[in-house]
Amino acid sequence: MNNRRPNFNDGMYLQVIGVGSARPVPERHPSSQVLRVRDRVFLIDCGEGTQMQLLKYKVPISRLHRIFLTHLHGDHCLGVPGLLSTMSLVGFQHPVHIYGPEGTKDFVDRIVKYFCRTNDEGNIVAHEINPDGEAIMVYEDHVVEVHAFELKHKVSCVGYRFNEKPLQRHLRRDQADYYGVPVAYFGRIKQGDDYIMPDGTIVPNEDLTSPNRPPYSFAYCSDTIYFPEIVPFIQGVDLLYHETTFGEELSDKAHARGHSTALEAAKIARLAGVKALLMGHYSTRYKTIKEVEMLRLEAESQFPNVIAGEEGLIIDVSEIIKAK
Repeated sequence: MNNRRPNFNDGMYLQVIGVGSARPVPERHPSSQVLRVRDRVFLIDCGEGTQMQLLKYKVPISRLHRIFLTHLHGDHCLGVPGLLSTMSLVGFQHPVHIYGPEGTKDFVDRIVKYFCRTNDEGNIVAHEINPDGEAIMVYEDHVVEVHAFELKHKVSCVGYRFNEKPLQRHLRRDQADYYGVPVAYFGRIKQGDDYIMPDGTIVPNEDLTSPNRPPYSFAYCSDTIYFPEIVPFIQGVDLLYHETTFGEELSDKAHARGHSTALEAAKIARLAGVKALLMGHYSTRYKTIKEVEMLRLEAESQFPNVIAGEEGLIIDVSEIIKAK
């Protein structure tokens, strides 16, 4: 899905930064992904070495205004000190907001105290999330809404759903000229308003515009046991990332450690009616491409569209829509 240069300023793209799990190995970096929604750049989880991966894949840290952490296990957050230290060193000109479960504020405050400039204290803002069995909106702008929901792990852990907001409708210029719509009204028409002619005749918006593409959606479920309670919160997303730490032969180990198997992730994808499932957070037991492919085939026995995550992979969500 990454064989052409993406137009990152339009649509939704997910880039995989790290696919490893808790124990470090030379071949993999721990969990991190970058989600681009039109002109927005979001970092989701930030395992050790993330900033070096961002440099490798040419992700501009100057555009990272929002960082979303799922939990405070090291393979999901130990990259934050280095990243914030670098951002402070180069002198970012905007606030950086970091979202995460209970403990995030203390974690971030200590990083700022020891690794950032004194005058950055108010420029790095931590937000603690407690969904308490619900999906709660934690961020919104004119492009996207972000909702957080509870996952089931050995520590407090949250997942995230990113919903792109609908785009403006396309103006049908021939129809606008036919009805004599002044140029000054074009913006309101594209936003969905009808046009009222001077004689009081109402021209319905549908006669003046055509639909834009549908908005895209993505959900990120990091470390969690098989937890069907999340299904209502991720229902129908275009792309779901769900951890696949183990194969089914190690399901007992997965459950004991608060993780899911590839088969269980696929069951969640099927129950939620998502369009595609992205795997990741592989145990070090699955070192080779062939072993990861075995996990993918295991998941595919339950759900038809499974993507094996690999570092550097860029997924264009529009391509998933076209393939359905």
